[in-house]
Amino acid sequence: MDELKVLCGRAHPALAKEITRYLRIRLGKCEVKQFSNENTFVRIKENVRQRDTFVVQPISSPVNNSLVELLIMLDALKRASAGRITAVIPYYGYGRTDKKDQPRVPITAKLVADLLTVAGANRVLTVDLHAAQIQGFFNIPVDELTALNMLGNYFIEKAYKDVVVVASDIGATKRARDLGAMLNAPLAIMEKRRLGNDDKTETLNVIGDVKGKIAITVDDEIDTAGSLVGVVSTLLGRGALEVHACCTHPIFSGPAIKRLAESPVKEVIVTDTVRIPNRKRIDKITVLPIAPLLGEAIKRIHTGQSVGAMFE
Repeated sequence: MDELKVLCGRAHPALAKEITRYLRIRLGKCEVKQFSNENTFVRIKENVRQRDTFVVQPISSPVNNSLVELLIMLDALKRASAGRITAVIPYYGYGRTDKKDQPRVPITAKLVADLLTVAGANRVLTVDLHAAQIQGFFNIPVDELTALNMLGNYFIEKAYKDVVVVASDIGATKRARDLGAMLNAPLAIMEKRRLGNDDKTETLNVIGDVKGKIAITVDDEIDTAGSLVGVVSTLLGRGALEVHACCTHPIFSGPAIKRLAESPVKEVIVTDTVRIPNRKRIDKITVLPIAPLLGEAIKRIHTGQSVGAMFE
């Protein structure tokens, strides 16, 4: 493990520290700052020549600053002759723009993949991508971890009776089906449609029986929580006893916390792939630590063991 280096930008240093604590190594030293002209500066403050190097940086708020910091850190490591550079991106920002669903729009998830590769990444380690095809946007190896087992174990320990797992939309069906298999619970699916490009959705229908059951909704992220509030209201209106929500990435932008606080949702279970400020940690939000999962994956990548075996 002496040849392993873990560094981080400013997006989520607490997560990087927890990962290095799991690995029983110290966090690598680097200087990351922004000049008065808003240009980002990075300097690696220790020898990384021919070292196996991992950079921990979710592409989270402020998204563009986090992305540019990551790109510049990768370039700095490449020019410092690091042996292998792995970008550890717990949350892959811009992942929702993964296809051309309107005329004259970009595929930003592909653009970000190209930028990371050109900047110097030899490998990417991430958690629960918004869409599986994003892995194919890269010409370098991508290890996608999932927090689904952590979320499933949480509910198994709670031992709820008469549970139904609800996919928040059609795209979350596979994730919900896998969670349902863990909990030995049936599946229901919310049918929604997005209204334009302004983060608004309309809940149209519930496919499946939720009456008299404890509903657990599952999705990859919660952004403004507008969709979740609509889903919770619809499920309770269809006879669900109570609704618990879970997701991997707690983006919680804009009015999300206010909406969750006022919503009848019983509990929201998330991981800390992105930094959650104290002001956003209300009582009904439970945060599960993602550092052991990422730490174990980094250890396995470094030592040449199977990452996929972690989930078998």
